[in-house]
Amino acid sequence: MHIEFFGAATEVTGSCHVLCVGERTILLDCGLIQGGWLQEARNAEPFPFVARDIDAVVLSHAHIDHCGRLPLLVRRGFRGLIHTQQASRALASILLRDAAYLAASKARHAERSGRSEDRGGESALYDLQDVERTLPLLVSHPYHVWFDVLPDVKVRFSDAGHILGSAVVEILATENGTTRRIVFSGDLGQYTSPILRDPESPPAADLVLMESTYGNRRHKDRDRSIKELGELIRDIDASSSNILVPAFAVGRSQELLYHLGMHADDWGLDRWHIFLDSPLAIEASEVYWNHGHLFDEEALGLRQGYNRSRRPPNMHFTRTAAESKVVNQIKGGAIIIAGSGTCSGGRILHHLRDALPDARNHILFTGFQPPGGLGRALIDRAERVRIHGQQVEVNAQIHTIGGLSAHGDYDDLLRWYRGIGNRPPVCLVHGDLTAMQALQFRLTTEAGARATIPEPGHRIEV
Repeated sequence: MHIEFFGAATEVTGSCHVLCVGERTILLDCGLIQGGWLQEARNAEPFPFVARDIDAVVLSHAHIDHCGRLPLLVRRGFRGLIHTQQASRALASILLRDAAYLAASKARHAERSGRSEDRGGESALYDLQDVERTLPLLVSHPYHVWFDVLPDVKVRFSDAGHILGSAVVEILATENGTTRRIVFSGDLGQYTSPILRDPESPPAADLVLMESTYGNRRHKDRDRSIKELGELIRDIDASSSNILVPAFAVGRSQELLYHLGMHADDWGLDRWHIFLDSPLAIEASEVYWNHGHLFDEEALGLRQGYNRSRRPPNMHFTRTAAESKVVNQIKGGAIIIAGSGTCSGGRILHHLRDALPDARNHILFTGFQPPGGLGRALIDRAERVRIHGQQVEVNAQIHTIGGLSAHGDYDDLLRWYRGIGNRPPVCLVHGDLTAMQALQFRLTTEAGARATIPEPGHRIEV
């Protein structure tokens, strides 16, 4: 048996790995490549395999860089089952529908602005019909229970602590009478994250595919980051400023609401109107609420004692486009949480277009921004950016708070690996090359691991 690496190899997004067991082929994730338009244009290229030859898919979690090309896979001929954790199935259904909407919206903007011709044609990867053909193929499973994916291939999910339903994937594959245990980490969370439980390490493995997004970085202390967030909100003049927070609809938005609720009095939130301006984030929050059995002890206690927990004052959920346009007209006193988290589409673009020229406004980033994208350009202090075909001056104040990342840092990653009893060999994925090389060095020198960095198309025998 062998594994081939076709996505998130020496880069962060576009998760896609192929496991071949005898005559059977299993795809681990099928995610969107994110970043600037040059990176995203690669999503439309042919898969480096034949879609109809894939027998099954195992999906680690519902973030779009892990599941976003599943409808394209179906459009191109895949007819097998897609196995994922129970909460991931619920989240993937709303994320994929939203992705189809965003793809159509971006294609319309490109056509109106003339960019589709400049870029060799910019059309939607798939449509809502493709998504609706994909969703019935999703089969859900609880944590900690082995299930059959194909003959001689069993899988078990453990909690990865990244977003609700995120899974560490354990695979028992038998070929010619020999069984191998392959582990795919998916994305791993921090051990100190609120709401979710800590990442779980498998007992043993013959090979580990391990994410490395923050393999070269230690996050700020989470408590200090929360304190920094509170100080920022307290210090901003609510009478004339808005705070825009590009946030992932799944995970980050729910954590921000959690902190705003916990610290409403300390942070003086009665001076602000808080808008969750994302139908997707609102739906995802409902999924979180309905899967409270997956919460950590503290969050579960808050959920069970809901009447004792705090909802942020002046909290507004804006579902419709008309409501969002009204929010966009507010010139002070608004904290606006909107997607997408990478500023690659969605309502945040409209808010940024209007807010960036005004130096009184503040843009707050709390998560990773892929190279080449709008979010990274703002963090890198670009003087002007292009939004919806328009050049926009950047005068607003840009802030980053790294300690709230849903990804574990290198200490978290090492801790997770050390929890695996037999120190198996590691293939590093899901990180830029600098992060991978740094984590490779630490795994080798501090954990005694044999760590390699597969390039796209690389094949490893198991």
